[in-house]
Amino acid sequence: MTVWRLLVDEEPVSGAANMATDQAIMEGVGKREVPLTLRFYAWVPPCLSLGVSQSSDEVDFARLSQRGWDVVRRATGGKAILHTDELTYSIALPQESPLVAGGIVESYRRLSRALMAGLEVLGAAVESRAGTAPGRTEGPVCFEVPSHYEITAHGRKLIGSAQVRRDQAVLQHGSIPLIGDIARICDALVFPDDAARDIARERVRQRATTVEAALGQAITWSQMASSLHRAFAETFDVVIEHGSLTPTEVARRDELATEIYAGMAWTRRR
Repeated sequence: MTVWRLLVDEEPVSGAANMATDQAIMEGVGKREVPLTLRFYAWVPPCLSLGVSQSSDEVDFARLSQRGWDVVRRATGGKAILHTDELTYSIALPQESPLVAGGIVESYRRLSRALMAGLEVLGAAVESRAGTAPGRTEGPVCFEVPSHYEITAHGRKLIGSAQVRRDQAVLQHGSIPLIGDIARICDALVFPDDAARDIARERVRQRATTVEAALGQAITWSQMASSLHRAFAETFDVVIEHGSLTPTEVARRDELATEIYAGMAWTRRR
């Protein structure tokens, strides 16, 4: 039976460290140095992540600083996400894996089956259906519009995912908001005035949701991680074993975090 590696990073770290870790894992998978890897992680402080091609002009850096929030640019596409009170998942696969055959939309559909199963076992009524093209939204906020085969609950987006394909591997990662006000992200973005910001907040609340709102009760980070672990194993009929980063991955993570993800040259390059 196929064996996957599971990394459960319960201790939250910075946005730069998280993005560097995901890339280091993807590179290791692409070189066939490590197995297909599923990772769950968290962020501290709260961090705004930008899609790889998103303009940094959409970020209100002064407001970010006032709130003590961080900012990082992802290697994946899509729009901005505020990572706080959430579980983030990532999965790194070899490019020849059947799970990612055929392109981004097809792989979103396949991987969404496990994400849905993990939520459904907790009692969430969720669905996954064709939407807009992945990463293409009307505004700067990822959660405003569901993309193809992303997960919704009661018609509102529940998981925001993005994907990159390079280095002989595929990385997909996504945000699963557990609790809190989904519209907090509007405090980190540029708007012409307060009225426009308030309109954007209401629009996000109408189009996106949290696990707590979908279930009518709060679910802990550990409960969500455990449910998704089981769901991925059962959905794809694989053994998923707890593991850790290799020394090579740790060294590459530290290099990427310092030289790329923590720097404004990368974050503000667009």
